[in-house]
Amino acid sequence: MKIFSLFILLIPSWLTAQNQTNKKSTSTAKVSPAPNKTLTKKNTDGFSISGIIKGFPDGTNVSLLNGQTGAPESETTVTNNTFSFKGKLVTPEFKIIIFDKKPPYITLFLDNSNVQINGVKDSLETAMVTGSSAHTDFIKLNQLLAPYQKLFSSNNLNDRQEVESAMAALENFVKRESGSFVAPLAVIRCSQLSPEIGKTEELFNQLSTEVKNTPMGNYVAQQIVESKRNAIGTILADFTQADTTGKPIQLSSYRGKYVLVDFWASWCGPCRQENPNVVANYNRFKSKNFTVLGVSLDKTKSAWVDAITMDGLTWGHVSDLKGWTNAVAQQYQISSIPQNFLIGPDGKIIAKNLRGPALESKLESILK
Repeated sequence: MKIFSLFILLIPSWLTAQNQTNKKSTSTAKVSPAPNKTLTKKNTDGFSISGIIKGFPDGTNVSLLNGQTGAPESETTVTNNTFSFKGKLVTPEFKIIIFDKKPPYITLFLDNSNVQINGVKDSLETAMVTGSSAHTDFIKLNQLLAPYQKLFSSNNLNDRQEVESAMAALENFVKRESGSFVAPLAVIRCSQLSPEIGKTEELFNQLSTEVKNTPMGNYVAQQIVESKRNAIGTILADFTQADTTGKPIQLSSYRGKYVLVDFWASWCGPCRQENPNVVANYNRFKSKNFTVLGVSLDKTKSAWVDAITMDGLTWGHVSDLKGWTNAVAQQYQISSIPQNFLIGPDGKIIAKNLRGPALESKLESILK
């Protein structure tokens, strides 16, 4: 459970690019010309969203969600195929519009402008969003990333030529659009392609001060700070903690193996949702010198042990049953879970926070 998350990253960028071009066209690397700036009317009193979406019955709930947390900020209902929202922003930021509280979504990068949305229920991903210059920048970035969608959807980063091409495109975007409020998202996408925190920091430093001080800019800054802790290539500090039987287990006793040190807890919903993925990869690669060591932030032994059994976590587990004040979590400055470190036989960190397809992809690349 992250203290600060970026909900927008859960939605692939190429699925959220509401394009203002012909809907029959397919995604390409070409960027459509920016609309005439005179059409974007800044509203000093805040933003207004006027939507026309055909296909939803009157009374259908419409929610405006925070793009960084996914939390609802405002709600209304559909009336005669229309809906509207009004508000005021300190800085431009991501918003998600969701109908009947279920996907698909309309994603927009909103500023204090008069925004119009037009679309139909069965193809919300092609809804036209006009009136926001910030959203126009968002469209440009998505069109830039469209040719590289497989890199992000499957986390398959083995094609180095493709990764380098995507990185170059993103770096050029940041350099060209350093004053754009969308630029931090380009930095985040770069960080997903390369574990080199130095590159992320270099790109972040190119952003304007105003952009750095936005919520998404602060998110990137926080990720840079966290990535410098227990950096890739360094040895993960040793620790000793008791297993479910009370026996002390030392991390260094796993030397010679590839180990996923996995921080989780029985009460952590995202952790439990990720467990089947860890189980599948453990079963696939355990014969190739790979194992998992779970570090639980539980407080109750029965809940901890029951979750291990229920989820089929047949690897080693340790905990001091002190919750967030777990000694190992404190040692590594863990402030959110799920979180993990993949270390090599020499104890050095190979990768961090591998979840979903990223875990399998990384293990495939090193355990051939």
